[in-house]
Amino acid sequence: MKIVPIAALGFALASLAACGSNNTPQEQQADNIEVNAETTADNLEEAADDAANEAVEDNLEDKADATRATGEKAADATRSGADLDGNSAN
Repeated sequence: MKIVPIAALGFALASLAACGSNNTPQEQQADNIEVNAETTADNLEEAADDAANEAVEDNLEDKADATRATGEKAADATRSGADLDGNSAN
């Protein structure tokens, strides 16, 4: 595994921790979902750059886009599923 994605994840998690304690558990979970999706998508794009042919590259880039979209959707669902008191409405 390459160092860059690991370092990027570390910086992302550090920046999330620095956001303050105002985040609810649901917001923290949603942020983690987004970070994980972004890291996975970045790894897919990196693999696409090293692909043997254009079809494999296109497939990996499509998977990266789908991963980002799914992560955003899941994070949004996590955020909107929170009650005013911070408990999950689902």
